[in-house]
Amino acid sequence: MGEGEGWLTWREAWERALYGPDGFYRREQPADHFRTSAQVGEAYADVVLALLRREGLAAVLDVGAGAGELLRVLHHRDRRLSLTGVELRSRPADLPEAIAWVDELPASIEGLLLANEMLDNVPCDVVEVDDVGVVRLVEVLPSTGEERLGAKAPPEALSWLARWWPVDQPGRRAEVGLTRDVWWADACARLTSGVAVAVDYGHLRDTRPPVGSLTSYRAGRVCVASPDGRHDVTAHVAVDALSNVVGASFSTQRETVEALTSATPSPPIDLARTNPTSYLRDLSNAGDKAELTGSPGLGDFWWMTTRIPRLCRSTDHLSSSSGAQTWTEDHYHRRGDHER
Repeated sequence: MGEGEGWLTWREAWERALYGPDGFYRREQPADHFRTSAQVGEAYADVVLALLRREGLAAVLDVGAGAGELLRVLHHRDRRLSLTGVELRSRPADLPEAIAWVDELPASIEGLLLANEMLDNVPCDVVEVDDVGVVRLVEVLPSTGEERLGAKAPPEALSWLARWWPVDQPGRRAEVGLTRDVWWADACARLTSGVAVAVDYGHLRDTRPPVGSLTSYRAGRVCVASPDGRHDVTAHVAVDALSNVVGASFSTQRETVEALTSATPSPPIDLARTNPTSYLRDLSNAGDKAELTGSPGLGDFWWMTTRIPRLCRSTDHLSSSSGAQTWTEDHYHRRGDHER
């Protein structure tokens, strides 16, 4: 990020920091900075496989696939699956040839559309109520992280806030989830048959954080939000707002895992003596399952699930002036019908 840059809205700074020419997600490996469900042994793959079997699906499109951690395990477990990773970074050199790798969403998708801990990284406007009750965009100086209040929030942001995240007291902040709603609605609209699942940490209207959830990660540590290009920038997803746009049902990861898989008890201690290899394997599996469902922890993540017969909403009512279309166009779907 250039030292001479001036003040930007958080959405502008966030987009540059993560997805610009020298952005975090073009240079860094996510696994070096934070741990996701996809990195929890084979337990997460077991859940995805159970979902595929229940829904009768044989293809997975993993959006924001990282280094292909989940796809590698799925390929190892079932060679019949059609697997595709969508990622800005180039294809990992050691990825099995059978796994496809693309840098944008295809126009048509069949099977399971999966976005695991991806929507929290879709940049959005951050707002704060000033001393006289006006909701304003928060601006940031990328080189230092210093903030100030900028222009009044635009009408489409105020409309979204009024419905999903009311803020009316000085000092209260919110992340306007409209960009996430637009992005995910567009992705789901490409699904011709199958199931779309977004998995992320988030909140509901009654549990919104009073000063938002904007934060950063670097080398496994939680940091003050920094759009300098060296840190991940993330904010929780407004689960109910996103689900409403695509007709999704939602449940916690703990509830989802328990519904899709059988219990994984710790192995009996006697097994360590009679079959130590099996004991260690079973103990590891039980530990991984416990990590996936733990609360507080990964078990508190939300699964937002949309099945095609229930997806009958148009995305036309979502305003492209929110800035979501710009992010989508630049980073996954290059349409050529909108200008910056």
